[in-house]
Amino acid sequence: MTTSTTNPPLSRRLLAEFLGSAFLAAVVVGSGIAAQRLSPGDTGLELLENAAATAAGLYAIILMFGPISGGHFNPVVSFSDVALGGMSWRDAAAYLPAQIAGCIAGTIAANAMFAQPAISISAKHRASPAHFLSEVIATIGLILIIFALARSGRASSAPAAVGAYIGAAYIFTSSTSFANPAITIGRTFSDSFAGIAPAAVPVFIGAQLVGGVAAVAGIRVLYPGVTSAAARDAVVPHEAPASMSESSHPHTERYPRG
Repeated sequence: MTTSTTNPPLSRRLLAEFLGSAFLAAVVVGSGIAAQRLSPGDTGLELLENAAATAAGLYAIILMFGPISGGHFNPVVSFSDVALGGMSWRDAAAYLPAQIAGCIAGTIAANAMFAQPAISISAKHRASPAHFLSEVIATIGLILIIFALARSGRASSAPAAVGAYIGAAYIFTSSTSFANPAITIGRTFSDSFAGIAPAAVPVFIGAQLVGGVAAVAGIRVLYPGVTSAAARDAVVPHEAPASMSESSHPHTERYPRG
């Protein structure tokens, strides 16, 4: 009897990454537009509303799609997974356009839900040394949480932990914690509270890549000698064979095949 998890076909995983990324962008941008309308002129309350909706939404989205694709929705997560032995370069390269396209589609959907132009390029400039540092720190924290949980047999806690961390990082970082190149690109297509000007995108993505590299180095030091089988359980465990008993792999939740 096998005790290893198996990946669904790549086509299903790409669809899950596209849909998850689309829902993520819709939650981030849609809640930002709603907050701007519900609490006009009160930036602190707008940010709190946006952060709370994103934290809760991210938790639910990872639960929905994580068992199929791992629930990445973020190129830095995918390529960190490659560096740590959890997935192949081929699969990560395939995830990348699905994640970006999903975030763009979700942003367009959010604009449409609030009767705004489907595409409105953001004019919100966010690029500064403080924003760069914030994105480095936000990304380090995100990657450390995901892979520390996977490598310590607690991957099933990742949806709640990731949602909670991102919600908190909205408040404790000056950049409001994008920590994701795909969502950074997607958010340029909404001139709203959650938008980002295209000119700031290279600064944010550069910082996110720096944070990802630093986090991978940290995981290698903190969790040396972890097997690639454990690495495959990021963000949440993938589908398991129907014949696998829960007791045979106590650290991996078992999900039904869809």
